[in-house]
Order: sequence, then structure tokens, then C-alpha cells
Amino acid sequence: MPTVIIDPGHGGMDPGAVYKGRQEKDDNLRLALAVGELLAQNGVDVLYTRTDDVYDSPYRKAMIANESGADYLISFHRNASPIAGNASGIETLVYADRGVAAQMARDINRELAALGFRDIGVIERPGLAILRRSRMPAILIETGFIDNDADNLKFDEEFEEIAAAISNGILETLKNEGQLPDSISSASYPPEISNNTQNERPPSPLSDNTPTSKLYRVQVGAFKNRNYAYELNSQLTEEGFPAFILMDGDLYKVQVGAFSRLENAIRMEYRLRAAGYDTYITT
Repeated sequence: MPTVIIDPGHGGMDPGAVYKGRQEKDDNLRLALAVGELLAQNGVDVLYTRTDDVYDSPYRKAMIANESGADYLISFHRNASPIAGNASGIETLVYADRGVAAQMARDINRELAALGFRDIGVIERPGLAILRRSRMPAILIETGFIDNDADNLKFDEEFEEIAAAISNGILETLKNEGQLPDSISSASYPPEISNNTQNERPPSPLSDNTPTSKLYRVQVGAFKNRNYAYELNSQLTEEGFPAFILMDGDLYKVQVGAFSRLENAIRMEYRLRAAGYDTYITT
């Protein structure tokens, strides 16, 4: 089973591009969590460099990815133009336009272009630390221009379709690489779950540009040994819990869910404790 580490670009003290109060770091996190859910639903092991509003440098994120042992790194960003409103569309950046990373970039761009985005193309950016320093195939997706009102409207109104398009591009590459069976179907958002209180869709983009609300997660374990974390994560997934692994320093943290409402996190914690797990709620 392939492992993908997802990097929501920027975070914490680094908002990324800002336009009319809208911060790139928030859009990146929402979309990254949504895509991660869909990939996990379709047989991919998913890790994250962050699941809340914290900062690490691009170099450090590349090191987190390398230390995780993931097979692929996907970084989420939104573009900006020197003159607001002067550019629109999607593009995906790669270290070099060759190999599986370039193919995944094209598969994603194709899916997003089918939604009506202008496809700027696959662009070589060897100077970016997140692409240069990572040891696995790595791509950086620019999902529209944050300083273009039309791109923002599309991002907000077609958020679910965008998450599914990116997920399907990734899944297509993994199937073509023989890392997923051809029987894996196309992703759709929100992912199907066995109990509608099991997880919550990541918060939708906020039309009034209010700050992103905190996300509550239920932590089940934290390990320095990668194998222990993967074993627990697999066990939780097999039992139907939406588990994932977050790298935090030298720890592999096994967590479940990303809830905007505390009461939903509490319900998930009750379910996990009833299943015999020691847990606590974190943000």
C-alpha cells in the first residue's frame, strides 16, 4: 500500500499569500485535509506535515517527509500574481519535468482542467526546498490564484469537486504505477463512512473570510518507532476509524478525525475508548 505525505503549505506565522483578508495557509489546510480523507478512503496510507495552524520551514517539511518514509510528497498551495486579478488557473510544480512526479502533476492538472480551470501546465522549480530536499517524488499544486476573485469563487463553490479531482489524479498515477489495484474507483467527496458521526468534513472555505476555527483531533498514540505507529494506524483503519499519522518532531502521532465541533470529537473519543483505546483530545 503506498504512503503519501501531504503538506498544507505555509501555516502559523507564515500566512502565505493574502488577499482581502483571505489567507493562503487556511485554504491549503482545508483542501489538504479533504484530499487526505479521500485518499485514505481509497487505500492510501496518508501522513501530514501539519493538521492545524503551525509553522515549519519548507526545508523542515522536506525533512519530515524524508523521515516518515513516505513514497510521495504532495504540497498544497495557492498562487498569486504581482498584480491582483491579472492571472488565473492551476499549475503543478516539480523539481524536474520527468518521471512519476511529472506524470502525477499532469494527471492532477488534467482532472482540474476538466472542472474548467485554465491549465497553466507542469512547471519545473528546482529551487524550491520542498521539492529539492525531498527524497521521494514530490509535487506542489497551485490550486488557482488567491488574488483572483473568479478563482476564489470557484475554489469555494466547487470545493468538493476540486478535492475529488486532485484525489483522482493522484489515484490514477498510483494505479498506473501498479501501487493500487485497477478496481479502485474514482473518489467522490465527502468520502463514504459507516457512521456519520465517525468523522467530519473539514471546514468549508469561509465566504466572509473569518479566521479558520480550530480543529479537534483525538490522539490514540505517539511513538518514536515508525513501525509501532503504522501498526496502530492500520489497526484503527481496519476497525473503521478515520486514522492518520502526523509527524511532530521525532514523534509519529496517531490521531483520528479533524472536527470543527468539540462535541463530535468527544463522541469519537467515547467510541475509541469503548473499543479499548487510551485517548485524549488535542487541537
